[in-house]
Amino acid sequence: MKKFPVFLVLLLSGMSAIARDGYKIKVRLTDKRDSMVYLAYYFGKSLPTIYKTDSARLDKDGNAYFEKKDKITGGIYMILPEDRKSYFEFLLNNGDDISITATMSELPESLKFKNSPENEDFMAYQKFLKTTAEGQEQLRTQLAGARTTADTARIREASQKLNDAVLAYRKKYVSTHPGTLLGSILRAVEIPQVPEGKHYLPNGKVDSTFGYRYYKDHFWAGFDFRDDRLIHTPLLDMKLNEFFNKVVYQHEDSVIIYADTILNRMKESENLFKYTLNWLSTNAQTSKVMGMDKVFVHLVVNYYMKGMATWLSNEELNKYVDRAAKIAPNILNSPAPELKAVDQNNKPRTLHEIDAKYTLLVFYSPDCGHCMQEMPKLDSLYKAKLRDLGVKVFAFNVDAEEEKWRNFIKKYDLKEWTHVWDPQRKSKYWASYDVIATPAMYLIDEKKIIKGKKLDHTNIARVIELTELRKKEGK
Repeated sequence: MKKFPVFLVLLLSGMSAIARDGYKIKVRLTDKRDSMVYLAYYFGKSLPTIYKTDSARLDKDGNAYFEKKDKITGGIYMILPEDRKSYFEFLLNNGDDISITATMSELPESLKFKNSPENEDFMAYQKFLKTTAEGQEQLRTQLAGARTTADTARIREASQKLNDAVLAYRKKYVSTHPGTLLGSILRAVEIPQVPEGKHYLPNGKVDSTFGYRYYKDHFWAGFDFRDDRLIHTPLLDMKLNEFFNKVVYQHEDSVIIYADTILNRMKESENLFKYTLNWLSTNAQTSKVMGMDKVFVHLVVNYYMKGMATWLSNEELNKYVDRAAKIAPNILNSPAPELKAVDQNNKPRTLHEIDAKYTLLVFYSPDCGHCMQEMPKLDSLYKAKLRDLGVKVFAFNVDAEEEKWRNFIKKYDLKEWTHVWDPQRKSKYWASYDVIATPAMYLIDEKKIIKGKKLDHTNIARVIELTELRKKEGK
């Protein structure tokens, strides 16, 4: 019998282990049998959005077996019974061969793992968090009943100690388990701890913005942009929403700067990049903050149109490009496209001929129910305030029935506005100003630069006030 040196046997076995892809998962659910069970995972966000990736059938003893030989992206996965009444999470890495036993009616105490030290660590961490949370709840109850300053200080100190214990737990695990999935998760979930004390500017004055800037600059410090496994956790969506909608100053140029920074750091991770680019695009389109459509146009021009959205079909890509093309001519702080139409006397009129400090361009239809409500309110605001602010109204009727148009103006006594229409639709107003629905309003300054859009009678005056303030500040 031919023998191999021990070191060679160990080397070959080690190479075999390294080369193995996929997973082997043996599951035993003690209170489930003869039914389907699913292996599922997160994709960038938390429940209820989960994705099934594999399925198996529990036998009469509650045993099921999942196996995959192709390489997978690890992350937080779930075992989801057919009835979906309960589920449990666990950590899964490419190449794992583990066994899981659980009683679904007794989670999480019944959950046990074999051949998975990292999942045992995951369970220990969750148990520690639960104990800490219970301690914090007790302290909150005590704080509500505190009667002295000393009692309040003592309770707050105890609460801080519990917070510090959680931070220390995470820090220790990360340092002693480098490269692990759980370590990467614990680093990513960390919140920046702003250094205590006063901080000063070079001129010796107290830096009142230090805390905000430190928090913003260190917000992503623990997130590994190269670790694709983090896509299969709820962390990415939570952090994107917190950072871009609550931390970053809500101005389109600021959002663009940080969007570029983060996307550039994610280029090595296909899934993180894909999710983040899609999230930023959707967030820009659905944002209620005026001007965020500039972010969408920037993303389309600099990422989608440069071939970086490789997962999209040509048809899907063209939808992004077409939408950006409609928005681009009318983004904030860009020149207002000229509009040519005729007034009630069939006299040619143009938008740019209006001589006013501000021109309020209003697209409306006499048949539009919302217009019937908004136009009288807008006229009242105009007479009460906007007229004194140097505003003139250029009202563009998008309907083709002249009688309805004239009756609408007369009914709501809108005689101080400049009224125009374009029944032959030669102006192509819908393309220049992205008029999908009415009413649609734009605020244009004396230099014919767009200063406001997506407006109504409740926010026009405020936009003017902010515009004037920025002029004074030189911004």
